[in-house]
Amino acid sequence: MTATTRTQAMLTARAKDSHDKRQRALAAIQALEATGTPVTATAVAAAAGVSTWLVYAGGVREQLQAARRRQAGREPGAAAPPGRGEPVTQASLRTDLAVARDEIRRLRAERDKLRARLRLQLGAEIDGPDRAELITRVATLEASCRQLAAERDARAAEASHARHRTRELEDELTAARESLRRVIRQANR
Repeated sequence: MTATTRTQAMLTARAKDSHDKRQRALAAIQALEATGTPVTATAVAAAAGVSTWLVYAGGVREQLQAARRRQAGREPGAAAPPGRGEPVTQASLRTDLAVARDEIRRLRAERDKLRARLRLQLGAEIDGPDRAELITRVATLEASCRQLAAERDARAAEASHARHRTRELEDELTAARESLRRVIRQANR
């Protein structure tokens, strides 16, 4: 599989996943509205199993706001849910924070999982050395090792022969000196 086809496959999968999540969010809005449950971004995100930022994305946000308006019209005595510019309660902020923390935790786990899969995939794609090439290389190294060992043994034999020859020459030199001393002593008498 080439890099282009892999990239295309990943983009296609990502687009399908995004479409599926949007469809789940829209279905959750309809389900909440049908049951009379207050339609909030947090409730839709929890019901659809998506993040709250997706609920605020274009296309979904409009459906959410329309469902809120419809619910506000059905319940004459009910107050409209807080919109932009209106004060937000501590409870809703805590709920949003808890949802955001859960989403962050889930996204981090997903990121770690994807990183691990990517490492495995890249490791599998790395071309390892060919077995036949390794066998040839080992045979070459073994031949070089044998040649170097033979040269070492030859040099050791030469060194031994040279030491032996040096001793012989030293003995001859000592004998020649001794002979020369005797001749000089006899000549001086």
